Amino acid sequence: MNRINSKLKADKKLLSIYFTAGYPALENTVQIIQELEKNGVDMIEIGLPFSDPLADGPTIQASSTQALRNGMTTDKLFEQLVGIRNSVEIPLIIMGYFNPVFQYGVEAFCKKCQEIGIDGLILPDLPLDVYQEEYEAIFKKYGLINVFLITPQTSEARIREIDAASDGFIYMVSSASTTGTKEGFGDAQHTYFDRIANMKLNNPQIVGFGISNKSTFEQATNKAKGAIIGSAFIKHLKQNGPKKIDGFVAGIR
Repeated sequence: MNRINSKLKADKKLLSIYFTAGYPALENTVQIIQELEKNGVDMIEIGLPFSDPLADGPTIQASSTQALRNGMTTDKLFEQLVGIRNSVEIPLIIMGYFNPVFQYGVEAFCKKCQEIGIDGLILPDLPLDVYQEEYEAIFKKYGLINVFLITPQTSEARIREIDAASDGFIYMVSSASTTGTKEGFGDAQHTYFDRIANMKLNNPQIVGFGISNKSTFEQATNKAKGAIIGSAFIKHLKQNGPKKIDGFVAGIR
């Protein structure tokens, strides 16, 4: 069973952390992953930096720009992650844009992910229909879960299509804005959370965008299986580097 599916069976709310590979320093990647697992994080999204990150807020954009300046590339990330499964057991997901995957070669990229021990991919700009027509067989060949995103604007019909095509979890974007830290969730977002919960989807949902502390984590996971923290953790890394991760995680739950 894929590690993502195993983790989703856990009887608790899941905390997933996103960070940009190669940030704040090029060689921090593995240390950050190890520290996150050691301190009880359930899943990790490893951001593959891209030069034109349209869906990302300023904090993650800046980290992506710095990682690229540091020398992070797809090849470099794969090189860093060789042997990661000797020290880390939790699910690892690569999140990024489709262009670097396409440039690397989709099958070659997926094959490399399987060799290293990557469990899934999140590629927000890869449309569902294109994935199903051209790449689904490749992802499945190499045991990778493709995670799809929904937003408050996604129609019920589309959400059910995504649910039918999914075999892990659905990334539930909390708002239509770019990523970033918010103070809390408003009535519209809570109504959205309720609407999705009432749809009784087959796949659990993990909420992303706007989760930065214990309060927003608890709000996001009231109806969903888990939540993802990205920008707030990037800010922590900017201030502390790969240190004091224990304190950051302890402040969430």
